[in-house]
Amino acid sequence: MKFKLIFTTLLATTSVLSASAQYDAAVPQNGPVSLDSCRAMALRSNKQLMISRQRMTTAHYQNKEAFAAYLPSIDFTGGYAYNQRQIALLGEDAMLPTKSFDPATQSYQYNIVKNPMTGEPILNNGAPIPSEVAVIPKEAMTFDTHNVFFGAITLTQPIYMGGKIVAMNKLTKFAEQLAGQLNIREAENVVYAVDAAYWQVVSLKAKYKLAKSYVNLLDTLQHNVQLMVESGVATRSDQLSVDVKLNSAQVDLVKVENGLRLSRMALAQVCGLPTSSTFPLADEDSEDVMVPTAESLGGYNMEEVYNRRPDIRALGLASDIAGQQKNVARASMLPNLALIGAYSFSNPNLNNGFEKKFGGGFSVGVALTVPIWHWGGNYAKYKAAESAEVISKLELADARDMVELQVNQAAQHTQEAYTTYEMTTVNLKKADENLRTATLAYKEGVATPDNVMEAQTAWLKAHSEQIDAMVNIRLCNTYLSKALGTLTY
Repeated sequence: MKFKLIFTTLLATTSVLSASAQYDAAVPQNGPVSLDSCRAMALRSNKQLMISRQRMTTAHYQNKEAFAAYLPSIDFTGGYAYNQRQIALLGEDAMLPTKSFDPATQSYQYNIVKNPMTGEPILNNGAPIPSEVAVIPKEAMTFDTHNVFFGAITLTQPIYMGGKIVAMNKLTKFAEQLAGQLNIREAENVVYAVDAAYWQVVSLKAKYKLAKSYVNLLDTLQHNVQLMVESGVATRSDQLSVDVKLNSAQVDLVKVENGLRLSRMALAQVCGLPTSSTFPLADEDSEDVMVPTAESLGGYNMEEVYNRRPDIRALGLASDIAGQQKNVARASMLPNLALIGAYSFSNPNLNNGFEKKFGGGFSVGVALTVPIWHWGGNYAKYKAAESAEVISKLELADARDMVELQVNQAAQHTQEAYTTYEMTTVNLKKADENLRTATLAYKEGVATPDNVMEAQTAWLKAHSEQIDAMVNIRLCNTYLSKALGTLTY
């Protein structure tokens, strides 16, 4: 019992240390984490991506399974049966008439009883009476079949299956490629989600710093107004206005701080880390996050876009799969031909009479199946598959139209994002100058605290709008790359 307790304690300690080591390994430890690192963590740990990769594996082995149908299959079948009764070929002893050679007729004649006077056969119920008989005892034709062992090794080689095997191989190959395209699409969705969460943290961290600066500005203004009230230059109403504004700014600071904390939890969750883990981001403390340069928007070659988009390629493969499913349905209306070889054995066996030992032999043949009449069931199945193929082609055409609209909208939103950022940059310079002028005027006594607070509010709004514009540019560029099929990760 003592040894068992020590072993259990050591096992529990090892499990805790192992879990702790795994947690420490999961959380980044080497300084700030870049956007690419967050993407890599998410791509490694995302459950939907893991499911997608398993579907790729499933499709791969289904393709190998379909290829195996080209090759001969070898099977073994064996069994044992106990029979209550034996097999008796005769119900009673059998008496068979015999023949003798007649030199006069040069042929064999039945040995029958004849009338010695007339030489005519004596009849019994209209049939001659044999003078000699050969007796076959019932026991000689009774066989012991109480215990029967049997088995067979069969080889089946398909020769012509109506094109079903070829169609299934093409179908599963398309399915494997389809799973790959869906995996790429899921990876792009994960990357976009990571980017959104990452830049949300960067945005809220910048707004948190901005909110603290705003609170400091109001705190300085409150101190100055209080001194002016004590000097009789300002009124108590001015001080109350500044106090209310300061309290409101402090509440907003708490809200931004909570939002930042929640956004960090969301980013950790997307990256596959525990939500309690926190780590600095490479862009969150940068004074001036670099905004990507605007590229030429519009004039895209849509055929190239269609070829790059994994969802469009997936729909194209789905259409190909529907076409092969139609071929599989057609195969059910065509003849099937296969070569069959077998070695069968049993105990007892009938190779040499009836022997109570194993014996068997080889057999080779062909099997032909020709569908004749199924009340239109196979034809209906084929027409349903044909209709499904038409549907898949229409879905592909509709998706291509939607992709073109999506690309144009993404390009327009990206252009608007750059225009908005340029406008917010101009507004920010004006807001900075307005705040500087208002603060100087207030110190000179030619402006009121309300004028300063209005300038501070405008300054806060201008900085906040520029942060939103910067993040919007990042997300618009990512979404445009996703729409164009050029998103790399």
